[in-house]
Amino acid sequence: MMKRVGLPAILTVALFGVVAACAPPSGRGLTQRLSVATGGTGGVYYPYGGGVAQVISDHIDGVEATAEVTAGTVDNLKFIANQGADLAFALADSLDDAAAGRGVFADFGTVPARAIAVLYDNLNQLVTLERKGIETVADLRDRVVSTGAPGSGTEITAVRVLEAAGLSPGTDIRQQSLGVSESVDALKDDKIDAFFWSGGIPTGAVLDLASTPGRTVKLVSNADTLPFLHEHHGDSVYHGVTIPRITYPGMADDAEVVGVANVLVAHEAMSEDLAYRITQALFEHHDQLAAVHAEAAKLSLESAVLGSTVPFHAGAIRYYREQNAWPE
Repeated sequence: MMKRVGLPAILTVALFGVVAACAPPSGRGLTQRLSVATGGTGGVYYPYGGGVAQVISDHIDGVEATAEVTAGTVDNLKFIANQGADLAFALADSLDDAAAGRGVFADFGTVPARAIAVLYDNLNQLVTLERKGIETVADLRDRVVSTGAPGSGTEITAVRVLEAAGLSPGTDIRQQSLGVSESVDALKDDKIDAFFWSGGIPTGAVLDLASTPGRTVKLVSNADTLPFLHEHHGDSVYHGVTIPRITYPGMADDAEVVGVANVLVAHEAMSEDLAYRITQALFEHHDQLAAVHAEAAKLSLESAVLGSTVPFHAGAIRYYREQNAWPE
């Protein structure tokens, strides 16, 4: 005679089956997903951020990271503040404003960002065409100029460089607010005369412009604005950098430009262990990262700890101390 099973027993068996089906395989924990806020697809942040995300996903157990397209630094830092992103690329000048809650962050408030690593220098590239006759920043007066996408670090640096040259973006130029890819298209079509772009070199979109038949690219030097920038924004943020004429096809001369550090940041609430493992992965698998872009190859223990305008995360400091790289 078949033994009858009561309803409570049936429910217990069914519930056990559901729990077993939902549980991760033996020995494996739940996957932690991280978002890396980068920039537009035509710049360096996005491919570099993709490399960072891949290194994290490949080499940190239980963690998967994804690079996200964004407008750039300002939006990235707001994502960090709201914890809509776990890691973000940020220009040191905007990062300084965010930490103090000033400038474009005056209404938004302070951003509790902590540095993981200083990655490379962003160069303020003032891009035009030889036939436009623009030789200096001051020559932009009454011209149509893109100062970068809204919510980007490019926009902040561009406005400051213009002011250093005695120009008001609101009255002395016909201002456009375009990302680097859109700026390149507009310059090709003669809809603008020049554009600002803060990025690493070579920038893919600018390289595309320089490789276009019938267009001879020109990068306008702007390092003469540094004394003004140092006086008004401190001497720890901006410095002079040379863009060699071999960087883009058609460049006739080197360009002396304003440089500012790029920093990979996290929210101060990120666990010390996770920040440590991220920092460790970036350096222990630097060869994988360096294959993504020429700028990624520049990451080193010596440069990673210098140039941030916010404190470093405790987890990152722990790794640098272990490597005898932290400047005590």
